[in-house]
Order: sequence, then C-alpha cells, then structure tokens
Amino acid sequence: MNKLSIVATPIGNLEDITLRALRTLKECDVIYAEDTRVISKLLARYEIKKPLQRLDAATEIKKADEICARLEAGEKVVFVSDAGTPGISDPGARLVAQVRARLPDAAIEAIPGPSALAAALSIAGMDIAEFTFLGFLPHKKGRQTALKKVAASDIPVVLYESPHRIVKLLTELGEASPASRVVIARELTKVHEEVISGAPHEVLGHFTAHPDTVRGEFVVIVAP
Repeated sequence: MNKLSIVATPIGNLEDITLRALRTLKECDVIYAEDTRVISKLLARYEIKKPLQRLDAATEIKKADEICARLEAGEKVVFVSDAGTPGISDPGARLVAQVRARLPDAAIEAIPGPSALAAALSIAGMDIAEFTFLGFLPHKKGRQTALKKVAASDIPVVLYESPHRIVKLLTELGEASPASRVVIARELTKVHEEVISGAPHEVLGHFTAHPDTVRGEFVVIVAP
C-alpha cells in the first residue's frame, strides 16, 4: 500500500530513535532526507540500507512531483529532516500539503519521536500550560517587530537560534525585555548538553565568559 511516512529522528544521541521509526525505515522503498549525509550515519548505526534521495527546503516542491509518482506506483516513502520532527522549522510541511492536494487517498502517517522544542520545555523548569513558538526569528526585515512581540507576550515564547546569532539575540532581549527570564538549552541530548537560565544580561554574561560554548543549536525560552 502506498504510504508517506514523516519520521522523527534523533536531535543528537542516536539512541533516541523509536522502534516504530526503525521498522518504518527498514520497510520503506526509499528515504528522502534533508541531507543524505546526516541520515546515512543513523542508517549505518542500525545497519539499514535503503535508496536515499535529497529533499531540502529548496527542492521540496520540485521533489513532491517525484514522490507523488512513487506513491501512485504503490511505494512506501519516508521523509526525514536533519534532526527531530520534520515540518517544525524544517522542511516537510509543503511536501505533505502537496501530497494531500494531489493524492487525497494516499496514506500519510506521522512517526513521532524527538523534538528539540519539546525536549527543551521538559527541562526548563517552567510551568508551561501554554506558550508561543516563533521558530527562527527573521535575520533582518521584521526582526525588531518579532522582538517586540516577544517582549510584550504574557506567556513564554520559544525560539530557535544559531551559534552565529545567539549573542546578538541575548543583547537584543536585554534591550527589549531586560526583566524577562531566559532559559537556553544547548546541544540537547549530546555530550556537551547545557541549560543556562537567568535574566538576558546574566545569560549573555555566561556566553561572553565562555566563548567556547557558543556552538551547536540553541532553544531559547523567554518567560515574562
């Protein structure tokens, strides 16, 4: 039976893969990946050999044609992003939308698993009854508007940030919302996993004093 499986993969530790995800990877006909080099490491770890095709943000719409053709031929297709759950600040959403529109009878299943967003919230030590997720803030146009939205929020706001802009973000938060509490989860599930919390200037001071830790991926939670 034709099926598109959206599979969550580890965000760091390769042991964070579900039994269902491994079975799905073993039983599929082809795997489309945001970066075939990244998924290859996971497949090698679990001795899985499958045809690999690249599908990143730039090729998502174009590759949807190819995937729809495979599904029409009865194939089982898997899509994975580099890490975590596809479609959340990662490719995947437009692919699913295209398949739903073109092949309304095709089976599309979620194979849940790791998510940097959920992992960070689980160890933030905050009462998270509700929150706003903004993903990556705009680099230039619209950035100040987004920061004002963060500062004005009466519920926690969760952001993703890269090592190239984390210091800039903390500086901006210190100006826009100096009294807020910031929790940063860095390198989640990896050897150098770290969680830092405090006012924006305090967290900025940590990274200024330890510049060697300004690396990896960051989940930033800003509480009013």
